Amino acid sequence: MGSAATVWSCLGQGWQPGIGDPGLTGWLTVAAYLASCALAWRVAARRPRVAGRGFWLLLVALMGFLALNKQLDLQTALTATGRCMAHAQGWYENRAQVQLAFIAGLVALAVLVVGGLALTLRGSLRQNGLALAGLVVVSAFVLVRAVGFHHVDLLINRDFGGVRSNFLFETAGLALIALNALILLKPRGRAVRPR
Repeated sequence: MGSAATVWSCLGQGWQPGIGDPGLTGWLTVAAYLASCALAWRVAARRPRVAGRGFWLLLVALMGFLALNKQLDLQTALTATGRCMAHAQGWYENRAQVQLAFIAGLVALAVLVVGGLALTLRGSLRQNGLALAGLVVVSAFVLVRAVGFHHVDLLINRDFGGVRSNFLFETAGLALIALNALILLKPRGRAVRPR
């Protein structure tokens, strides 16, 4: 690894802090992440003794981070830094092997996390299954974007009636998380006592 000055210099070459997706769909996606984050917080706070509280707290942290990342575009900073470091350290020509190892590591981590969550939630999967499915969709979207395969990027950047498919894909997962939270937050009806 290079020095901190080299890393900082590399970061500045391919990424500048700013609004990454200033369009309407970018801000709507940020709003959807923040709404999912707030709803997950309410579920975790109102149901402290229910199985799955840790899962909802994980969703709070993840949705909050992804809302921030949506506009800061931190994955571009990571990619730019990696590219610059590869040049500086002389392994840019062999970067495909490093990229494959990185992708394999991301996929393995995602499978382990989702598998672990499914095992943890097995007793309460019925109550939390929609949110877990939403997390899988959002994770798949994030992995696809992080990997950045050209053909996949072409597919998810297609327009359907003026709306890009990546917006639909990403917000579908967020909608599942929000729907599950709303179901759990719905007040339960009280039984009426006969007189």
